[in-house]
Amino acid sequence: MARVVVDVMLKPEILDPQGQAVANALPRLGVTDVSSVRIGRRIEIEFDGEPDLDRAREIADKLLANPVIEDYAVRVESAAEVA
Repeated sequence: MARVVVDVMLKPEILDPQGQAVANALPRLGVTDVSSVRIGRRIEIEFDGEPDLDRAREIADKLLANPVIEDYAVRVESAAEVA
């Protein structure tokens, strides 16, 4: 079984209110050296057999991300990352 990871993030020019809320809360926890926080999501797709990056990109483009406001990156997760 092969795992492909899709990381989806808002494009840099898109306002991230959730990230701003986290950044604004950090000083209350004593964290004062963080200038910015962006929130995204990670999707794991498990393929039977070899990972199919082209298929994963198609899935990400058509279903997992909104290409108008989000960027995504597709990668194969190595066995070391899983452990």
